Amino acid sequence: MAIPYEQTGRRHQKSRTRDALVAAARGLLASGTAPTVEQAAHAASISRTTAYRYFPNQRALVVAAHPEIDHSSLLHTDAPADPEQRLDLVLHETARIVLDWEAQLRASLRLSLEPGADPSGPVLRRGRVIGWLLDALAPLEATHPDLDLHRLAVAIRSATGIEAFIWLVDIAGLPRGEAVEVMHDNGRAILRDRLGGARPPPPPAHESRAARSGRRPR
Repeated sequence: MAIPYEQTGRRHQKSRTRDALVAAARGLLASGTAPTVEQAAHAASISRTTAYRYFPNQRALVVAAHPEIDHSSLLHTDAPADPEQRLDLVLHETARIVLDWEAQLRASLRLSLEPGADPSGPVLRRGRVIGWLLDALAPLEATHPDLDLHRLAVAIRSATGIEAFIWLVDIAGLPRGEAVEVMHDNGRAILRDRLGGARPPPPPAHESRAARSGRRPR
């Protein structure tokens, strides 16, 4: 097995160089740029040749800047089988990602809304969360075979992603921690609703009409 370059000789110096390249990549992501190795090297004042010894390509650099990008699951192998508990764990992790990557995610969202944006989307906006949510909801395939899990994952994502976070913080004026709690509550509520959770039945049609007209039903 090949030994990573930074783990051979002068390890402390190489660790500092690698950290500088990763920090530069994160800064470029926060400005809305999907950094190339050359761009990160320039931002970190490190030679291009040296930078390629640490990161042979852009993907390796971006994954080092944000390791979760390369994860197919946010759950450990000993994760519970209960879908609500699994969802809680994933929502906790995605909330942490939103808080940790807020500047980068805001920049990626802005870029994705610009005219002529890359159809594949910025590097931080390529549908990873849907996959993480589907992984959390996987036990429902056996217990609720008629449930559209992809649509459920999309519904939860719409209420718990960076877009919802920005609205709650910038428009509703909630502190970031409270905004995260609201998103978590909303994600859990969507799951419970799809599973037939406690919910008052709708009133009969004649009662609804009476309520809209302001009259008591006879």
